Parts: sequence; C-alpha cells; structure tokens
Amino acid sequence: MKIACFGIAREIAGGPSLDLPDVEGLTVADLKRRLVVEHPALGELVSFAVARNEVYALDEEVLEAGDELVIIPPVSGG
Repeated sequence: MKIACFGIAREIAGGPSLDLPDVEGLTVADLKRRLVVEHPALGELVSFAVARNEVYALDEEVLEAGDELVIIPPVSGG
C-alpha cells in the first residue's frame, strides 16, 4: 500500500511516499509500530498521526484495500 509522507516524514522516508506490502487488515496502531520498526527515525518524533481517506485515523481503525494513507508529523507554528 502506498503511504504519502508530509514534512519531516518525507525526509525520513527519503521521498514523498512509502510502499508497504501486507498492511490491509492491520490497525492504524499496528501500522504505526511497523513504520517505526522499518523507519526508526519516526520513533524519535514527539508524535505522528496517520490520516486515512483524508481524515485523521484512530488507532483502532482497521486498514482496508484502497485506503489512502498519509503520515502527518507534528507541526508547530505561530
């Protein structure tokens, strides 16, 4: 499944997206754990969110084929 990356997540991924196989059926929490294992620098962020189909996803949501996923790193500004 293709996962778009914004901000610092884009730098960590080495590009605008990641391709992860076999994520259908995982929960968002499972996906986050897998992302940290495969890209340890994500674990160094204060937090990061996952959007699923253009809406912030809850950790207990189950991923389905065809979902549009985005990694959203913490943002700051003023």
